[in-house]
Amino acid sequence: MDRDLPAFEGIEEYFINFNVKFKKIFDSADAHEEPMPGDWNTKLNSFQKMIVLKSIRPDKISAAIENYVVEKLGQRFIEPPTFNLPACFADSDNCSPLVFVLSPGSDPIASFKSYVEDQGMSSRFKTISLGSGQDKPAEEMIANGK
Repeated sequence: MDRDLPAFEGIEEYFINFNVKFKKIFDSADAHEEPMPGDWNTKLNSFQKMIVLKSIRPDKISAAIENYVVEKLGQRFIEPPTFNLPACFADSDNCSPLVFVLSPGSDPIASFKSYVEDQGMSSRFKTISLGSGQDKPAEEMIANGK
């Protein structure tokens, strides 16, 4: 292994002889934030540390990848973009309607109503919640919208 991955030369023996030092990473709730034991914290770069973490705590690799992206590219690459209703509306047309798939706690309807009123389109604004028995009215609204 060491011949193929020179940065990791000696880590196998170190791990075997000093596995207790790696236990802190294994036991930590924030294992992805823990430094590597010994001089491995300075010998390995961020990506190589993720490889070691994956072998000790694979459940923390997503958090480590997020940290890596922030380190290399910046915080903005892990933050979801804010919803831009005017841009979404500009991308829609009578054959590509806006469809909101909601998650618990989200309700864009007030923002959408306000936008429609600001654009002078409130007379053409229609909504429907897709619950039991709403399939036919929804199909009719889509057909009329076309």
